[in-house]
Amino acid sequence: MTISMTTVNDLYTFLDGKCPRSLSCSWDNDGMMLVPDKHAPVTKVLCALDITQRTIAEAEEEGCDCIVSHHPLIFHKLAALHADDGTARLVMRLMEKKIAVLSFHTRLDAAVGGVNDTLCRKLGLAPAGTFGENGEALGRLAEYGTALPLASFCAQIKASLGSPVLHAVSAKKPVQKVAILGGSGSDDWSAALAFGADTFLTGTMSYNAFLEAKEAGLNVVAAGHYYTEYPVTETLAMWITQQFPDVVAGVSECPCEVLSI
Repeated sequence: MTISMTTVNDLYTFLDGKCPRSLSCSWDNDGMMLVPDKHAPVTKVLCALDITQRTIAEAEEEGCDCIVSHHPLIFHKLAALHADDGTARLVMRLMEKKIAVLSFHTRLDAAVGGVNDTLCRKLGLAPAGTFGENGEALGRLAEYGTALPLASFCAQIKASLGSPVLHAVSAKKPVQKVAILGGSGSDDWSAALAFGADTFLTGTMSYNAFLEAKEAGLNVVAAGHYYTEYPVTETLAMWITQQFPDVVAGVSECPCEVLSI
C-alpha cells in the first residue's frame, strides 16, 4: 500500500486557497518564493513572520523542509545572486539546504482568519467589517460594547500582544469603534476615519501621520510591526496541521530583531 505524502505543491495549493492571490496588493510579491522541487515531500514546516539568517538556522535545527512566512523572502528585484547581497545570501543558503519558502504577504492581511482577524481575536474583538485604501480591504473594523478610556485600551494591547512599547496620540475620544491593521498603517489612517472609527490600531506610523490623524480627530495606537503581525504564525500552523495530519507545523521562536532599548 502506497501512502501519499504531502508535497510543497500540495501545501501551496491549500494556502493559496485560504489566501488567494486576488487579495494581494498590486505592488506585492508573494507566493512560491523559493521552491527547489515543488513535488518534494513536506514533513515539517516552520511558520515565521520574517526570513532571516536566524529563521533559517531555526528551520535547519528543527529539520524543516519548508518555511511559510508572512513577509516575502524576495520583495525587491534580485539583479544577481551575490554573497555581498543580504537577500541573495538567504536565497543561496536555503537552496543549499533544499528548504522551500512560501510567502503570503498582503493577501494574508486581507484573508478571512488572517493577520487582522487574528489580531482582533487576540484582543477579544469580533470583526464587523473591513476597510482600506484604494478598495484594498486589508484592515478590520470592530466595536466594543462599552467605550473605554484610551489608557485602558493601551494596557489591553500590551497585555495581549506583549508589545514592550506603544506609541499613541489621543484625539480626546473614548475608544469604541476600532480600525485594526497590523504592520504599517501610515497610508491607511484616513480610510479608518472615513469608515467611522474613533481609534486606529496599527503596527507602525510615521510621525507626521500621527499628527495628521490626531488633528483629524482619530486616536492612534502603534503597537509595533512585529507584535501586530507575529500572532498570525500561530494561525498558519493551525491551518496546516488541521489540513495535513502527516505534517508537523511549528511557530518560529525568533524574537523581534528590531529592539526597543
